[in-house]
Amino acid sequence: MPTAASPTAPAATSAGRPTVPPAAAAPTVRPWGGIAAGVALVLLAVVVVVIGQHATNPGTAATGAAMVPPTGHTTTVEVAATGMRYRPDRITVPAGDRLVIVLTNTDSRRHDLVLATGPRTGLLAQGASARLDAGVIGGTVHGWCTRPAHRQSGMTLTITTTGPTGGSTTPTASTSDTAAATGAARIDTMADPGPGFTAADATLAPASAERTHRVTLHAQDVRRDIAPGVSQTLWTFGGTAPGPVLRGRIGDSFEITLINDATVEHGIDFHAEALADTAMRTVEPGQRTTYRFTATKAGIWMYHCSAMPMLYHIASGMYGALIIDPPDLAPVDREYLLVQSEFYLGGQAQPGDAAKMAADRPDAVVFNGYVSQYAFRPLSAHAGQRVRIWVLDAGPNRSSAFHLVGAPFDTVYAEGGYRLQPSDPGGAQTLDLAPAGGGFVETVLSQPGSYPFLTHALADADRGARGTIHVTG
Repeated sequence: MPTAASPTAPAATSAGRPTVPPAAAAPTVRPWGGIAAGVALVLLAVVVVVIGQHATNPGTAATGAAMVPPTGHTTTVEVAATGMRYRPDRITVPAGDRLVIVLTNTDSRRHDLVLATGPRTGLLAQGASARLDAGVIGGTVHGWCTRPAHRQSGMTLTITTTGPTGGSTTPTASTSDTAAATGAARIDTMADPGPGFTAADATLAPASAERTHRVTLHAQDVRRDIAPGVSQTLWTFGGTAPGPVLRGRIGDSFEITLINDATVEHGIDFHAEALADTAMRTVEPGQRTTYRFTATKAGIWMYHCSAMPMLYHIASGMYGALIIDPPDLAPVDREYLLVQSEFYLGGQAQPGDAAKMAADRPDAVVFNGYVSQYAFRPLSAHAGQRVRIWVLDAGPNRSSAFHLVGAPFDTVYAEGGYRLQPSDPGGAQTLDLAPAGGGFVETVLSQPGSYPFLTHALADADRGARGTIHVTG
């Protein structure tokens, strides 16, 4: 984080035609490990209570062989079920072709595939394959996995045609990990961001020796990726969401200059300051102002834009963390900061949707500004090290219940005070935070392995507020 101051999918073939590779290959599967796989299964299974699902979908058009002359050709596409997704999850064939799908389950969970037109596979264990004859395709056909909550969690497949008369002889397949062709953003929280992705640095630098912290923040409108293939226009402090981390000690002075390089007015509310609301003054585009205050209380404090409507400014990215160390804060081996927040998507590369924000309908809940990034780029530690994790819930709407699988907390500090210390006989399983709340937890990771972390508000974990700490010997 910025700190201031201180199994590839097999090729598709068509009978009597050349072999053509699919347009999108399945990403490498990165398991969480034994414990994590179980957690992911529980997490996804409880998102929606589903007793059973019908093999039809009355709400969608499933045309199959609707009024299209058969071409006499058969197109075969190989599909992998992996990571609660089909790869590819979109198949396009010439209208009138018969489609055969060879489904292989490469996931640790069992999966199947049913089409709205009726054909379906049996339930497949890991490594098993099945051949599904979809029939002659004359229009859009939808498919899904019938296991409880799998469809609701995004395990769906769409078949389309190239035209009413089969105008193309090249079958294609594409994945919808990116935004849909209409420009509306769509997030796949289980998609690997790819080899070129660098996660936001969650490592927390110690407070500097300076007692006066002078920092300049630029309010900027920027386009940023928030999930694989999904970008949004964000309003930011310093070009990132969350903004730069500020850190100091009780008694330190802060002089924060805000320069508004954006297109609308902005301001800053520092929750750590003890001043009247005149300190929350707004700054017009092209203007600047300096906020001055002295830190009098310890804790992790939120700062955010103070301009109205505040909900829209915060949900669009204008928030950050200011940490004032408790006087007795002991050194640890690893120290991390996770800022939980929400995204309410507008169109691809567009600002967020204000109606979704007001209705509290987030498309994603994240740590440090990107969906599930630490599930694919884990945090690290060595066995036996003491790890401290600071957590700020920037909201603006969702509470957090931070939980680390396989390692109970022996220290919990929340909203300015210790709830638990190592000398106490008990332990803790969550750090519960309301929006704008913050604190830290500590634990000793005694054994090598993978330790998943998440908000135990499981619907929000499924929206992307999850990650892993990888511990080596």
